[in-house]
Amino acid sequence: MNTIKNIYHTIGRMALCCLGALCTACSDFLEIKQMDEIILEDFWTGKEDVDNVVNGCYAALLDAGVRERMIMWGEGRSDNVAGGRDKVNQTNIYNVLRENITAMNAFTTWDGFYRVINRCNTVLKYAVQVGDADPSYTRSDLYATVGEMKALRALCYFYLIRTFRDVPYSTTAYTDDDQKMDLPATPFYSVLDSLINDLEEVKGQVVTRYPETEPRDQTGRITRDAVYAMLSEMYLWKKDYDNCIRYADMVIQSKKDAFMENVNKSTTISARMAEQMLQRTNGYPLVTDNLSGSIFGDAYREIFVRGNSTETIFELVYASTPKASGQVANTGVENLYGNGRYNTGFLIASSYVTEDALAVSDRKVFEDANKGLDSRLYTNLNTNNGNITKLSTSYQQIMLPSELTVAKIEENVTKTNGRTYYEEGNNGTNWIVYRLPDIMLLEAEALCQQMREGSDSAALAYNKPLADKAFNLVNAINKRSIMKGTLQDADTLKRASYNTRTQLEELVIRERQRELMFEGKRYYDLVRYSMRDGNTDYITSVMTRRDDVNKSYVGNFFRKMDAIFWPYNYEEMRVNRNLVPNPAFGTGENESYEKTAK
Repeated sequence: MNTIKNIYHTIGRMALCCLGALCTACSDFLEIKQMDEIILEDFWTGKEDVDNVVNGCYAALLDAGVRERMIMWGEGRSDNVAGGRDKVNQTNIYNVLRENITAMNAFTTWDGFYRVINRCNTVLKYAVQVGDADPSYTRSDLYATVGEMKALRALCYFYLIRTFRDVPYSTTAYTDDDQKMDLPATPFYSVLDSLINDLEEVKGQVVTRYPETEPRDQTGRITRDAVYAMLSEMYLWKKDYDNCIRYADMVIQSKKDAFMENVNKSTTISARMAEQMLQRTNGYPLVTDNLSGSIFGDAYREIFVRGNSTETIFELVYASTPKASGQVANTGVENLYGNGRYNTGFLIASSYVTEDALAVSDRKVFEDANKGLDSRLYTNLNTNNGNITKLSTSYQQIMLPSELTVAKIEENVTKTNGRTYYEEGNNGTNWIVYRLPDIMLLEAEALCQQMREGSDSAALAYNKPLADKAFNLVNAINKRSIMKGTLQDADTLKRASYNTRTQLEELVIRERQRELMFEGKRYYDLVRYSMRDGNTDYITSVMTRRDDVNKSYVGNFFRKMDAIFWPYNYEEMRVNRNLVPNPAFGTGENESYEKTAK
């Protein structure tokens, strides 16, 4: 389905009880009644009907096409990735990597996200009548459903506006052929304000924590922490730094409270052990790695393999062994990042990242101060061939040479890294949308933006508490990743080296790149920097170091703000004449990106 109209038309008429194959009792209805009658008369009668469709909203986000877009939109145009296996024949991917995107490129389609949006809108439309019909569906249940659906809808729209800038925006459920569907695009900031208003309205209605009997729901469904995380990021894009910091602090405090509750209940973690863990991460409840010895990799497995980690806020949950359970695998990650059959995915780490990982000095992503002991050098990628190992591997073990436990650290130490890739068709890794380091670094970015320029005494006095907090946030994440057991050895960044606003901003940018690498964040960060600065200077400098592009061409092209966003798909513009093409790309009719750019 290539057009919004087709999506709305199909979803509006389908029997919602069949969404995500969650209900099998609908077949009898289909034999005797039209689908419209099922929706309006027979389906929306009980709490379980609402629950089934809510589950269907999440199920739709597990689709490989949605996952591939989250990756390609968030990483494909960044300096993190380059062309991997069979890149010349993967035309749509290769054209993104070459910055030769046209309105005909398959990755300009957005139907998967609008499918989820319309499902959310449909639940919001019919849930009220279920409350009237089913006494077991209480008012508090209804409010929680409304909050959850508005938040999930907001997340989908947030992906869309960060990718396309202005998009058709509707909170109406499309279930009738007579409804107008060819909507014009709503401006970026108008949509952003609507999303923030929705989340502010429902934040008190959303479930705070799910029952302990359903632990994966705590990270696999929208919670209040997830709403706060979205608000923190959305306010950062709006340049409302006070509210960004306020909501980030709410998420952090909630995670701290949950951590201490778990410690108090635990029979294996002593108060002393918990104190040591928090000392390592400046009091922030991050997942820690091996705190002694010379073998590392536990943190990677806890966060990205086992899932539902204590630092995760919201993730899209896959079955741990999809083949055995007959459930959908994370094939989007498999295709783009690799699997047991093809260790090399359609994307690999860029030469910029790989060379930086191998460098012994003048690093641009991984700090010189970490001396090659940053575990992310090895969990993110294979430095031998550039293969992306984050999310494509079910096991990673990093072993330091034994002499490092007693000898001094050298710059170019060699480490043994054991990896196991997910079997083809059996990748069960969850896709993390928000985790605590992401929110901490968003807050650090906001704190930097509140700092004053200059080095006079007044500016230094004003900036000090802001700089101290921003550095503390970055340093906590960095220390967690250093493969040394002692706190002193892991504390490689020094506060005295980062006094000015510019120095701290650059530190935050580097930490976000290495910590969140390949998680679909990098390009959106670059877009946000451009919108904040009001120019494309920074993103242009990044674009010119990508592997597959004509550096002179993209250096010129990205001088235009329009170019940082994606074009609308040709089919969307053909059906919806109210969509005005992105002027950097044209309509796609007998035009290439390069022709319209000149």
